Amino acid sequence: MTFALNCPVCLQPLQGDTKHLECPDRHSYDAAKQGYWNLLLANQKRSKDPGDNAEMVQARRAFLALGHYQLLADSVATRVAELTNNIDARILDMGCGEGYYTNHMQQLLELQLEQQVENQQQSYQLAGLDISKHAVKAACGQNKAIQWLVASGARMPVADSSLDLITVLFSRLMPEEFGRTLKQDAALLIAYPGEDHLLELRELIYDKVRHSGFNPAEVLGDQFTLINTETVRYQFTLPDQTQIQQLLSMTPHGWRINQQAKDRLAQLAQLELTLDVKLARFKRN
Repeated sequence: MTFALNCPVCLQPLQGDTKHLECPDRHSYDAAKQGYWNLLLANQKRSKDPGDNAEMVQARRAFLALGHYQLLADSVATRVAELTNNIDARILDMGCGEGYYTNHMQQLLELQLEQQVENQQQSYQLAGLDISKHAVKAACGQNKAIQWLVASGARMPVADSSLDLITVLFSRLMPEEFGRTLKQDAALLIAYPGEDHLLELRELIYDKVRHSGFNPAEVLGDQFTLINTETVRYQFTLPDQTQIQQLLSMTPHGWRINQQAKDRLAQLAQLELTLDVKLARFKRN
């Protein structure tokens, strides 16, 4: 089973091998030397270098490698394995970043395959998509078993009704594209911050902490039905200034913090934090 990709120019199917893809209209694409596919068109870029820059990617990789979000990654991977058990599944991690969560998915899916009984023929294809070339390049360097795509989430180069599961972890929702690419009754798994996520950090940064009140069901509309929502919640400690600054640089708060709040953070020897993340499972109607 291969991943069904469309040409980003004309939306016709892409055919080829691991090095070269081409559509019937002769739009062609070569794989990067690292192994990923750049299917992002120039007119889909809102800036010269869209998405996370190299410095942001490196900061996030360094922080996530410390393991503070390991329990969350394990929870996400477990849900992915459960949702795709006993089917030949095409899975897309939309907004995959540097691939931290995608890698955890792949590792658990491989373990699930190894534990199959002989008469089972389950297989899967897993792809990670992000608009940041820096993030995808970093992801590809860590795991060649995943198909990595530089592309726009607003117009994904993925065939209609070809996906069994889309995961969206702290990324913008694209209801029309999710509805177009998911099969009927397929699953959509969304991770988004709960009200207390990194609350202690936010209280240090802002005079008044606001809750977003984000409700994915309101964004997704009638094409999707909410099946269930669970909470992943635990405490962890950042033991020094290096880790505090790494976390700050990988969150939106790093863009909004003023000098007074920076000074407050700089005085901390350590920081105890709450991880509070919602995992919402939807079904494509």
